[in-house]
Amino acid sequence: MSRILGVDYGERRIGIALSDPLGIIAKPLTIIDRKITPDYISAILETAKERDVNKIVVGVPYTLKGENSKQTDVVKIFIAKLFSIGKIQVIPIDERLSSVAAEKSLQLQGVKTGHEKGRVDETAAAIILQEYLDSQS
Repeated sequence: MSRILGVDYGERRIGIALSDPLGIIAKPLTIIDRKITPDYISAILETAKERDVNKIVVGVPYTLKGENSKQTDVVKIFIAKLFSIGKIQVIPIDERLSSVAAEKSLQLQGVKTGHEKGRVDETAAAIILQEYLDSQS
């Protein structure tokens, strides 16, 4: 069985999550720091290849009114590049408030989110991916 990768795209960090082989549970995997890894698209695609991923779910940040913002357009360009370079199915999913939910989840676990931005990003990716997985069952 193939896995699914979840991506929370950000200006500084990209959160990555991975599904279990059955596509039921999403777990945070890692982050890619764009300052350290300028070729982040190749890094994502390499992770997908290493983990036997057959599709990637990317969170798209619409406004609370469901409209496009400047960041929405940036993420849509990222999705197009990811697909054109990787030739892998890329599924956009509405990610409104996923980072807020990630921070709350981590705070409930006792994690100080001010110093753990990477944990917030990978947890947001897991929330995005879990929403997709839940919608498929």
